[in-house]
Amino acid sequence: MTTKREEFTCQADADLLAALRALAKQDGRHFQKVLEDAMRVYIASRAQEKPRAAVMAHFQASLEKNRKVGKLLAR
Repeated sequence: MTTKREEFTCQADADLLAALRALAKQDGRHFQKVLEDAMRVYIASRAQEKPRAAVMAHFQASLEKNRKVGKLLAR
């Protein structure tokens, strides 16, 4: 399977880039692959920060259903 690649230009902190290049060299990998891995990890971590809509809907329904119990327990 061939991955479609798109060229882009950006700027980053010189020390950060140097550290990433050093890791790529240390692992015997291309810088591009290490950068792609870093982007994938970042995207995956962001996706996990937000609960799914269905989970939040269930949570909200549970709060509404148990509101009276919650008030009693708070006393």
